[in-house]
Amino acid sequence: MRTETPQPIRLADYRPPAFLVDTIELDFDLKPSATRVRAKLALRRNGDHAEPLVLNGERLTPISVAVDGRTLGEDERTIDAEFLTVPNVPDAFVLETEVEIDPAANKALDGLYMSGGRFCTQCEAEGFRKITWFPDRPDVLARYTVRMTADKGFQRLLSNGNLMESGETADGRHFAVWNDPFPKPCYLFALVAGELDVLEDSLVTMSGRKVDLRIYVDPGMAGRAAYAMDALKRSMKWDEEAFGREYDLDLFMIVAVRDFNFGAMENKGLNIFNSSLLLADPATATDFDYERIESVVAHEYFHNWTGDRITCRDWFQLCLKEGLTVFRDQSFSADMRGEAVQRIKDVKALRARQFSEDQGPLAHPVRPSSYLKIDNFYTATIYEKGAEVIRMLKTLIGPDAFRKGMDLYFERWDGHATTVEAFIDCFAEASGRDLSAFFAWYEQAGTPRIDIKSRYDAAARTLELDLTQTNPATPGQPNKKPLPVPVRIGLLDGDGRTIAFDRDGQATDETVVVLDAARTTVRLTGVDREPVLSALRGFSAPVVLTTDAEPKDRYVQLAADPDLFNRWEAGQDLARELMLARAAGRPDEVNEERYADAVGRALADQAADPAFKALLLTLPTEADLALARQPADPAAIHAAREALRARLALHLEEELKRLHTGLQGVGEFSPDAAEAGRRALRNTALEVLAANPHAETVERARGHYEAAGNMTDAMGGLSALMSIGGEAFEDALADFYERWKSEPLVIDKWFALQARDPSEGALGRVLGLTAHPAFDQKNPNRLRALVGTFAAGNPARFHDPSGAGYTFLADQILAVDAFNPMTAARLLEPLGGWRRYRPELGARMRGELERIVAREGLSKNVYELASRALADD
Repeated sequence: MRTETPQPIRLADYRPPAFLVDTIELDFDLKPSATRVRAKLALRRNGDHAEPLVLNGERLTPISVAVDGRTLGEDERTIDAEFLTVPNVPDAFVLETEVEIDPAANKALDGLYMSGGRFCTQCEAEGFRKITWFPDRPDVLARYTVRMTADKGFQRLLSNGNLMESGETADGRHFAVWNDPFPKPCYLFALVAGELDVLEDSLVTMSGRKVDLRIYVDPGMAGRAAYAMDALKRSMKWDEEAFGREYDLDLFMIVAVRDFNFGAMENKGLNIFNSSLLLADPATATDFDYERIESVVAHEYFHNWTGDRITCRDWFQLCLKEGLTVFRDQSFSADMRGEAVQRIKDVKALRARQFSEDQGPLAHPVRPSSYLKIDNFYTATIYEKGAEVIRMLKTLIGPDAFRKGMDLYFERWDGHATTVEAFIDCFAEASGRDLSAFFAWYEQAGTPRIDIKSRYDAAARTLELDLTQTNPATPGQPNKKPLPVPVRIGLLDGDGRTIAFDRDGQATDETVVVLDAARTTVRLTGVDREPVLSALRGFSAPVVLTTDAEPKDRYVQLAADPDLFNRWEAGQDLARELMLARAAGRPDEVNEERYADAVGRALADQAADPAFKALLLTLPTEADLALARQPADPAAIHAAREALRARLALHLEEELKRLHTGLQGVGEFSPDAAEAGRRALRNTALEVLAANPHAETVERARGHYEAAGNMTDAMGGLSALMSIGGEAFEDALADFYERWKSEPLVIDKWFALQARDPSEGALGRVLGLTAHPAFDQKNPNRLRALVGTFAAGNPARFHDPSGAGYTFLADQILAVDAFNPMTAARLLEPLGGWRRYRPELGARMRGELERIVAREGLSKNVYELASRALADD
């Protein structure tokens, strides 16, 4: 039983650092189980105070501590499990320390550790303290010089910045010295040493400088980094054109790592990537992998300015770099892959992750006010909702003022650690707008609910819109104030034609209403025929919208809304209501047929983008439905969704078969948006057909799998066969494993696919797979593929009435927590929403959370999330 309660760190308690570090020289003697780290810090007191020097340090074996060349005795310094304290130091001095660490034993994968026989680092958020003693906080920026010495088997010796010197040592080893000319916080420090192949290229910047580009990968894998290199070059050019940001060093490097807790890390000039987000070729990577590589390569590169050159004053400002950079990478992806399709995909991801977070006990503001472990706040709220807040800011002040605000931000804060307040001040100054009310988006948790009611007066040709805003209570914030919510609005007539109107004397066909109070009424004039309201176009705010629109209005939008997001949204709303009605025991078969017919007409539209059609054909997820009605019944939701999918399969069978046959690929594979959209529609058509599993469908799915010339189609065929089940699926599954068993990233897909098995035997399959020779609990990718996918991506089987799925997840969390608390904590989210489910299910979920919290020696990471999930509202 846990006997002590960890104490939170609070934003209100922030104090500037007592000491600053101007330069740091690091000397690594790299040995897998006994690496020596010598550090030389030039420190100076920050302000007029007499505080002792206190540096962070964990899992370090001390060897020596010296001040200005004099070694300190044990009575002159104190070392415990977390800190080095030196009571008496001058105002400015040089601290020299030497420690020993054991990278091979570091299974937490933070600090310096071994992966695939190579040394690598992960220092965000608090990993640097596992390497050497240092003020491990983001507002201490220093210039780094790094020397590494290693056996020659560790072929590449890489760190941040510029290579200054390299060569052999007298004892037959080799060394390299790197210098980073830009001050940076220690979380951006990086080191990699090992045998690696390299893909090289270069780019000429807008000022005419040549930048060398290198991507380091496992031996033999350089060809699979080609798409990542292409994405890097496109993102560098895009940042110059969209934000005026040019890369600042002569060398940019990326390294692929198999064992990594994160997706990727933006260390200055030396990005470290999870190999799953860097390596791709048509045989082993899906279109989704290509999209993610493009997005994440851009994201980490964009951090060079929004995260590296300008960083966070403290970890409470995490959204300052992450939300802003997600906004930037989403904008890049929209330009690369089509604005409407990308917007729909981004909103789907936001709702799947962040809306769920906001509706449960783990809800927190975009800028939280306290934490136990900052690792737990790398969340959808910080990232995706943080990006939505930036997007709203751009909508409110306009694109020109937004660009001026960004330029001012880069000019004013380059080279500094700063705050969200300082960021918003730049836009207020650039736009001349008072943005004080807007700041509440950063401080207030929860998803606002907007309701719109319409009144049309045909005689007066006016439309009045009553907009109401409510903000549900969230933990620690029972009472909310209204937020400024930009609502983009357009009007259609019953035939889907755009209706022009006047607002405040200005003629337009679209307007933005800013709802900044609990209620407001907007009057549109010159509306010459009865309108269909098209509201929240482009998902102009991260809110839940309800209106008094009738189903017939949704069908008009589904057929003709010029805003493609709202066209897709209308279809989702119709499908959601039909499935929820069936789940509640009130099936509406007449309107299910009407919906299927409308989807069929949309699919027959030759002018529509195939990628958009694929999205229209995809039903809302079971997790989405669970958020819409509470208490949720996962079994009933699953049955309702399968029933509507089967109706689509029957009603649209000929059209789906026509699409599936007609969209077969010809020629060489291309990962571009057009070809990816074609494959998406073909595979989605097969997925829907599989809901009507007669013999012809089985053979069609089998043939699809066997003829697949790329991984996208192979996974599409295998997924369809899994939906059907039976011998054909098991044969294909075995064939897939035998074909790809030597490819770790592909076998991750094999595990993840089975974790989504919709059959009643899914949990038994998953339990069996934990004993499979290829399953490695210590590898985060493999763990997430099987355990994470089952818990978050297979709700009908995870929420088995016996509670066995909950017990399985809790067992995995506790086992992983013993060696990798960060990854263990990230598995906990599916249990955190226990209040949203039927009481008997919620009670079993709560019981597993209580068992987790009671575990002796539980990490702060897991304790924080589990205890928050159990806390009273």
